[in-house]
Amino acid sequence: MATTYDSAPKHHEATQSEKLVITASSLGTVFEWYDFYLYGLLATIISAQFFSGVNETTGFIFALAAFAAGFAVRPFGALVFGRIGDLVGRKNTFLVTMGLMGLSTFVVGLLPSYASIGVAAPILLVIMRLVQGLALGGEYGGAATYVAEHAPNHKRGLYTSFIQTTATFGLFAALLVVIGVRTWLGEEAFKDWGWRIPFLVSIILLMVSMWIRMQLAESPVFQKMKDEGKTSKAPLSEAFGKWGNLKWVLVALLGAVAGQAVVWYTGQFYALFFLEKMMLVDGKTANILIAIALAIGTPFFVFFGWLSDRIGRKYLILGGCALAAVTYIPAFHALSEAANPAMARAAVNAPVTVTVNEEDCSFQFDPIGKNKFDTSSCDIAKSYLAKNAISYSTVDAPAGTVASVAIGDKVIAAPDPNAVTGEEKAAAIKAFGGQVITTLREAGYPVKDNPAALNDDKAPKMVLFADPAGINKPMVVLILTYLVLLVTMVYGPIAAMLVELFPSKIRYTSMSLPYHIGNGWFGGFLPTTAFAMVAATGDIYYGLWYPVLVAALTVIVGLLFLPETFKRNIDD
Repeated sequence: MATTYDSAPKHHEATQSEKLVITASSLGTVFEWYDFYLYGLLATIISAQFFSGVNETTGFIFALAAFAAGFAVRPFGALVFGRIGDLVGRKNTFLVTMGLMGLSTFVVGLLPSYASIGVAAPILLVIMRLVQGLALGGEYGGAATYVAEHAPNHKRGLYTSFIQTTATFGLFAALLVVIGVRTWLGEEAFKDWGWRIPFLVSIILLMVSMWIRMQLAESPVFQKMKDEGKTSKAPLSEAFGKWGNLKWVLVALLGAVAGQAVVWYTGQFYALFFLEKMMLVDGKTANILIAIALAIGTPFFVFFGWLSDRIGRKYLILGGCALAAVTYIPAFHALSEAANPAMARAAVNAPVTVTVNEEDCSFQFDPIGKNKFDTSSCDIAKSYLAKNAISYSTVDAPAGTVASVAIGDKVIAAPDPNAVTGEEKAAAIKAFGGQVITTLREAGYPVKDNPAALNDDKAPKMVLFADPAGINKPMVVLILTYLVLLVTMVYGPIAAMLVELFPSKIRYTSMSLPYHIGNGWFGGFLPTTAFAMVAATGDIYYGLWYPVLVAALTVIVGLLFLPETFKRNIDD
């Protein structure tokens, strides 16, 4: 049973040197998040550079999957570096994780593209992502533990909330660098080679951050345990081999971290991808709008951390998850109307439906890049809509029905590959695309032609776009800020809660695993999973059911099993 401290604040203020090392720890973690999130921000460009051998929809899902690969190995990094941190100390583990993270990020900026070395390019990219993920898996638990073990009992939520801001500050820093380089070089040069610059300049940040980390002293709690010979000899077996501790690992995962993770990645990543890929807002504008929302919302990490020292952590975290589960779908509908009002109006006035026999349809994802999606009328219709980010619903039809696309009350029959072959089929697909373009434009969808596609022997490509003059930017920022505030509500108190759940000698190991399973798997796979759900259904909002259901699960498990921890003494 954990001991508690007296509710009255004790005269145990952090010394100036302690405040300095907490700041230094946070700054180092900002750098690591900067490295990690550069890839997420540039997923669309990386898709073109490293996955150009497959179709556009598959390439983007692959790019997101490579992004998620770094998250997939984070729990293994938590096990490896968590164990080292509990055996030899927090400080030295910091230095190793930072070195791995920084060097792997720098190397990404040097990798040749798919056009240069073929399939070896995405393989090397994924390897670098795996190294980054392993390093990050050991970073967060160490930083949170280190800061918490320096903090006074009654200010633990406040102090650890600064660690919580590091992920957002890292993302914010990456956004600013990407926006700056994009503006400096221009969009065409940035997409061609300029995207490498944010990765390459990270080597400077690495050197600065390594110097900062080397100034730190060891955590006083760990040093005391080490001096008294009370450190764990087998952190992994003590943390996960005994039910008394393992049950709290599971409660922490399902009753707190899983929901926190999906709220975090929906509010700060899925929202960005949604603006770019679904609402077709240009990348620079989307980045700026997200950056403004982050700037407004970030101080609330500290506010909710401070508040959790007063009223507790549990109900803040669960309250944020509950709000997310209830409001995400209407919030993203509102985001659509604000970001691309012309498309939102057209989708209501002239909805797109595809009438097909579902047994004739392939899943719109091709992992080897060989499927042209032209062997059935259903595939021709759905692949055309999917690659052009057109939301649609499906009406099932009897077997043998040739697929058709209805835009409002106008119906366009898709080519039937059983009736036309060879050059005739190619011409029919191209004509079908032309009809879709014309009908969409007549229905009020924001369509602009892509002249470069006129020589294409397939369906003429077109681009639905968000007219910059039509974007209701204040409303977009307001909605994005609301999503960020939900993030701060669940994420601000989570580090303090995880630290307080576990005993000192196995704290690094115990808290790292549920945190990184939650954020690495539940959260990290969210963009990939959500976009695959959208590709499968054609409904741009369908992917939101993933975070909604996970957040709801966390509310239920947390209410039933998660204890309140904010008055616990963590020196035991």
